[in-house]
Amino acid sequence: MRWKLIRRRLSISSPRMTVRSSLPWPLRWVVLALMLGFSAALALWAFELGKSLAGLDRGNPEELRRLRAEVAQLREERDKAQSIANTAESLLTAKRVAQDRLATQVRELEAENLALKNDLGFFERLLPSSRHQTLAVRSLQAEATAPGQLRYQLLMMQNGKTLPEFTGRYEVTLTGTLDGQAWSLAMPGGARPLQVKQYQRVEGVIDFPAQAVVKQVQVRVTDAAGTLRAQQSISFSSS
Repeated sequence: MRWKLIRRRLSISSPRMTVRSSLPWPLRWVVLALMLGFSAALALWAFELGKSLAGLDRGNPEELRRLRAEVAQLREERDKAQSIANTAESLLTAKRVAQDRLATQVRELEAENLALKNDLGFFERLLPSSRHQTLAVRSLQAEATAPGQLRYQLLMMQNGKTLPEFTGRYEVTLTGTLDGQAWSLAMPGGARPLQVKQYQRVEGVIDFPAQAVVKQVQVRVTDAAGTLRAQQSISFSSS
């Protein structure tokens, strides 16, 4: 019987046993507090180490001042660069405007140069053909610009640079046909004043009946006494 009891205690079916620590609970709280304190100290140490590595620890104010000064200098340089960029853009805009104005002036000068070349060609075609005449009509041009309207252009020249200025009058006369009959028309208003020092270019417009056919244009130049000094005429072919 005793053997059975001993075997039951040693077998799996023996009663459960509970193992309890012999450490009292106040001591357990102390150990837990120490562990928490150690963890907090470790976290604080890691934080301070990170600040030290980043150069933000309070123990290095010189480094902070240096970094702040560099930031301020960089901002100042950025503002200067922005100001220079704005100035350069303004100068570029002004340069473009000046170039546009210059291009306009060049076009105007080219137009004036072309007009001067045309005038020069006109004068070159009118070089004096004889030297014995002191005053001559070197060119007479006329064209109908509209029905009943004729535009004329003539060039008067004096042969000789030492001659005094000529003062007289000129008159333009149109001849042709009107309704199948001979027709002529003197310049409306009569002869007009003319002064020639070396050369003088004269132009104007004459109105005439639209039904008339102009076949010839004649210009006569007289001096102050009414003496004929020069004349020239041009003819138009019948249309």
